Amino acid sequence: MIKIGEAIPELEMEIFQNEEIKKIKLSDYKGKWLVLMFYPADFTFVCPTELKDAALIYDKFQAAGAELISVSTDTAFVHKAWHDESEAIKTVNYPMGADPTGSVSRAFGVYIEEEGLALRGTFVIDPDGVLKTMEVHDLGIGRSAPETLRKLEAAKFVREYGDQVCPAGWTPGGDTLTPGIDLIGKI
Repeated sequence: MIKIGEAIPELEMEIFQNEEIKKIKLSDYKGKWLVLMFYPADFTFVCPTELKDAALIYDKFQAAGAELISVSTDTAFVHKAWHDESEAIKTVNYPMGADPTGSVSRAFGVYIEEEGLALRGTFVIDPDGVLKTMEVHDLGIGRSAPETLRKLEAAKFVREYGDQVCPAGWTPGGDTLTPGIDLIGKI
């Protein structure tokens, strides 16, 4: 399983996007930020709410210099069928990754062997291909795309201003902290 601060391995999968299916490698995204959003399965209940939530602010991820890819263990053909049928998924214009073998899900530690599904896991990878944030939780708990975007923005800030860190709830333009002995016990 990939850990924070480690480079992601060379992984590939098919994606469905804009009525096309093509093969990609995660290394294709080196040089830009990458957000992977794993979810259990197409044609389910919580998943379309999450994917639509992300679709509503996909332009903000792009403006932040990031690509967003949702990933499930379904095939790209199932992604297309879901995209054709679901009103929520029709809003999705970012790549939908297909991981039917579970190899990508296993690499990120979200694969449920007994079920052949992925847990809900969100991973932010920097332009060098290094994992910066991860969040994994139970299947019944939906995620907030704006919170994922906030974490991406915080990771970008820390990368650019390495001497400063982002406190809880930080948003771009908010106050940051400069770690040092003078802050101990003062916060």
